[in-house]
Amino acid sequence: MTISENVADVLTNVANTETQTGHKTTVIGVTKYVDADQARALVEAGITHIAENRTELFLDKQEKLSDLSITWHLIGTLQRRKVKDVINRVDYFHALDSIKLAHEIDKRANHVIKCFLQVNVSGEASKHGFSPDELAVVLPEISNLSKVEIVGLMTMAPIDASEAELGDIFDKAKSLQMVIASQALPHIPCTELSMGMSQDYQQAILHGATFVRIGSKFFK
Repeated sequence: MTISENVADVLTNVANTETQTGHKTTVIGVTKYVDADQARALVEAGITHIAENRTELFLDKQEKLSDLSITWHLIGTLQRRKVKDVINRVDYFHALDSIKLAHEIDKRANHVIKCFLQVNVSGEASKHGFSPDELAVVLPEISNLSKVEIVGLMTMAPIDASEAELGDIFDKAKSLQMVIASQALPHIPCTELSMGMSQDYQQAILHGATFVRIGSKFFK
């Protein structure tokens, strides 16, 4: 199948799933494994939210696709020493995983940066992010940072999770998001949920995802 056909297939699946939830979901095209030409084809097929996971790839793609209207997402771990190079060029940052990184973003940003707090809901040792138990401590501190806006939470399920496990992880993330939103902390609206990838995006939408990050489904 072509990229255009894959896009049409994914968007149809998303639309059909949305009818069961009553909320809209933004589809993000993850282009970390493809070149700029394939990323361009994805945008031209209708996916205008594009994500990269590494600073160098992000900057390279952004330069090569500068003639296109794209909303840019940085989804990978960001080293504090690289914040100054990239943070003012992103529209959404999905991997805010430490207080020190939040302070560095606040220091380097020249405008408010829309961030997702990365939460390790599954408890996997290999995953970055805050544990749910840490949030009560870190959120008040982050709320004091005027250049960091926590628009929502981001989480990732284990690659081999069963459907029941996926539902449990996604439901826990949704519950956390709702609790945080209800607290109405400064700079922390927390109305969004970034979760779900190529293998589980439909389940994620059913459980409350408002942003899904899809890569391989577009380029298979």
